[in-house]
Amino acid sequence: MTARFPWWHPAHLLATWFGSGLLPVAPGTWGSLAALPFAWGITWLWGPLWLIAASAVLFVAGWWAANLYLARLGGTDPGPVVVDEVVGQWLTLAVVPPDFWAYCAGFALFRLADIGKPWPASWADKEIKGGLGVMIDDVIAGIYAAFVLLGVLSIAGK
Repeated sequence: MTARFPWWHPAHLLATWFGSGLLPVAPGTWGSLAALPFAWGITWLWGPLWLIAASAVLFVAGWWAANLYLARLGGTDPGPVVVDEVVGQWLTLAVVPPDFWAYCAGFALFRLADIGKPWPASWADKEIKGGLGVMIDDVIAGIYAAFVLLGVLSIAGK
């Protein structure tokens, strides 16, 4: 990355979700996509409650990483920081079993909620600063997307 923040630093690796946020176009989408295999593996091995627990642990670690990233490189919610998308995506997927189509729907719904930022995600995005501000709007978007995903799957009879 830079001399002030080497690529191998744990905060850099977490904040950029192992470099996925450094891809040149739509880093949030890449971060969400990079979250999917981890969500699948956690849910398949241990179940959805573990995915929620992993989301909580990653939220705290991501808050730390985002704070450090912001302190060292500046900005308010830099594009390369995608650990927030990972947490939000995991929360969305925690309501479904590891199923290809359910994950596709969950991915799309989370991206829509993350980009659209329904209230109070939009409020949190504007008003809460620092690493917590980076993380919390995506948590809210992930919860919204999870409820919509449950509704869509219920209507579809799944």
